[in-house]
Amino acid sequence: MSSLEKMLGLLDVFTVEQPIWSSEDLIRHVGSPASTCYRYLKVLHRAGFLSRVANKSYVLGPRVMELDRVSRESDPVYLAGSPVGQDLTLETGHSSLLCILFSDSVMCVQQTRGHEAPTGLFARGQRRPLVAGASAKSILAHLPMHQLRILYSRHAAAVSAVGLGADWETFKSELKQIRQCGYSMTVGDYNAGIVSIATPLFNRDGEVLGSLALAASVSLITPDAFRAFAPQIVQAGKEVSARIAANDYVVALPARAIGQHAPG
Repeated sequence: MSSLEKMLGLLDVFTVEQPIWSSEDLIRHVGSPASTCYRYLKVLHRAGFLSRVANKSYVLGPRVMELDRVSRESDPVYLAGSPVGQDLTLETGHSSLLCILFSDSVMCVQQTRGHEAPTGLFARGQRRPLVAGASAKSILAHLPMHQLRILYSRHAAAVSAVGLGADWETFKSELKQIRQCGYSMTVGDYNAGIVSIATPLFNRDGEVLGSLALAASVSLITPDAFRAFAPQIVQAGKEVSARIAANDYVVALPARAIGQHAPG
């Protein structure tokens, strides 16, 4: 790992569960000499990615918020998908989720909450494994075969646990069924009590970028009744993909290769 990767990796340790880190803990985490780590902290602090707080500790800095604003105003998937997701929520009364593929994980980039939105709903900036939940499975089903082999070799137990098959051939067959349906539907796959339907999103070259999903609590609607929204969700996903394709440039796949370790 290069020095630059180690420095940027410091940002990965800041989470909702542990938003404050002392310089001493960061030094231990990096495993580099103290002088090197202090240099990293100085650079990140000057750039605004970290802010100092009491007791020689750090939190994420204002530059992170600034970049989030830039992302909201320029990201093609966010710009294309957010209005469609909002309309989907208005029409159905349920929560919509716009997600993207990020390495071997799925990240939420926009959440529009419906009436009595279930607790634990995916929110902007959250990442989850690429094997559990409708948002993930609808993406997974459209990945190239060589990437699926990497993912399966690393997450075989998780694949089996969410009903995608206990062996490679069954895994491929389950994903083929999702592709043929045009959507994935799950009940309590990631969070108990949540039913979700997701459809994939593509760039102009037909490469999968993410997914658009609708989610609700099973205390409000039965899975059989919720499935009736599937055609509407699939159509909404096609609209988002068409908007993405209408850009002056092709939206590429995420920079990080599938199969690389995703922190968090």
